[in-house]
Amino acid sequence: MSGLSALAVAGALTACISLPRDDEPPPLPPDAGSPGPTGPSGPDSVGDAYVPGNGNGGYDVQHYTLRLNITPGAPNELDGTAEITASATQRLPSLNLDLTGLTVSEVRVNGAAARHRREDEELVINPATPVEKGARFTVTVRYAGTPRPVEDPILGRYGWIRTPDGVFVACQPSGAHTWFPSNDHPSDKATFDIQLTVPAGLTAISNGEPSTPVTGSEGGGAEVPPARPGVPPGEVPAQPSPVIAPVAAKGGRVTSNWKVSQPMATYLATVNVGRFGVRTGRTPGGITNITAVDPSVIGTPLDAFYAKNSEITDEWVRRFGPYPFGSTGGLVDNARVNFALETQTRPVYGAFGADEGIVAHELAHQWFGDSVSVTRWQDIWLNEGFATYAEWMWEEKAGGQSVQSQFDSLYSDSGNRELWDVPTGNPGRAQMFGRTVYDRGAMTLHTLRRRVGDDTFFKILQTWTKERRHSNATTQQFIETAERVSGKQLDDLFQSWLYERGRPRR
Repeated sequence: MSGLSALAVAGALTACISLPRDDEPPPLPPDAGSPGPTGPSGPDSVGDAYVPGNGNGGYDVQHYTLRLNITPGAPNELDGTAEITASATQRLPSLNLDLTGLTVSEVRVNGAAARHRREDEELVINPATPVEKGARFTVTVRYAGTPRPVEDPILGRYGWIRTPDGVFVACQPSGAHTWFPSNDHPSDKATFDIQLTVPAGLTAISNGEPSTPVTGSEGGGAEVPPARPGVPPGEVPAQPSPVIAPVAAKGGRVTSNWKVSQPMATYLATVNVGRFGVRTGRTPGGITNITAVDPSVIGTPLDAFYAKNSEITDEWVRRFGPYPFGSTGGLVDNARVNFALETQTRPVYGAFGADEGIVAHELAHQWFGDSVSVTRWQDIWLNEGFATYAEWMWEEKAGGQSVQSQFDSLYSDSGNRELWDVPTGNPGRAQMFGRTVYDRGAMTLHTLRRRVGDDTFFKILQTWTKERRHSNATTQQFIETAERVSGKQLDDLFQSWLYERGRPRR
């Protein structure tokens, strides 16, 4: 995730949830960054203290099929059906899904009606027949209502956000269950099919690739030339450029289908409804590019944004390894939010637009955070520190401040409590989007780079993205990868930079 902080006033786009609108970081609570309890796991929680109560035990989701009828501004904006295919990891006389704020009209398990009740943000389901351990099963939920954004006193406002002409959805860390029933924790990734039906005249865009053509409501998809001969396609087979057009139109409504073929964490799922200019094609390296911009957002020309998405994606392929998904791109909407989010395959940006530093950050997340996802939120530096370091590298490549200069400038600020007094590897819930996760996380990587050398450093990153592709990981696993690839003992480096308070020695 990237955001606009007070520093952005001076022209620097930062990478965190918004800080207060002044020049001071938020005060640290007395126990900020202290290792918190893991928390008990069970049928109604995975036990992650950073998102208490989120996730559920007893099963592993394989696939979500979402059929969503969305009418922005209507009394009930969303009428949905979710079909969840999962495998039971234990015998399930009952099971829980995360869901809040919506009315459930029917639940079926393996086609049979199931009793259900609501408990806070949980949908508790009692199948007609218990699901046996190891069995594959389906849960179908019919529901409706108007999703409400999450208003968290620490993490801010996120989730289902209304815009002047539609909806913008960005759900980190746990807003997915405000609009579909789910196992809402990144440790349980799944593939998705998402069908979106909206009023005629609006365009609906989601993750992945459209299974049929899709057109923008403010200009159609413009084609680009195919990949240049001899340019590696980044493991993406050559294919015609998609055109975004409704698959069906009936009764003043249009329907489009989106397919996510690689596993995705629930918080990375998005739907965006509104009036968009859309450009589709492929990057010079051969990767499908689907880019959209609300034309009412000033300062983000569609063609320039499209070209920047292509350029940065291909650069990160060279540095980080093959692109992990079927398409890249981005979407800028007129949403009143102060952050961008790395929604899988298609990051979303609010009304502030898409500065190329933020674009570099969010596209780096496709490798670090989306393909290789955290097992638990305390390791969020594996997402944000890596994406911030990528942002530094892009600035250097673009002729701006060097990576070393970025490091030196931050290191010289010896009195920065938020940077030095909060352990990067376990910052605590209050600081999970704080400067230590982003900046000190990036500084950790630069320190590693200086210790092992450039060639080995990028070999570490490419080994990490290859071996952990489409899975989950922890900090300890990254340390083990770095030591194995480099042949060096690196405990001292990671201990001082990730877990100790105070400014580490250079």
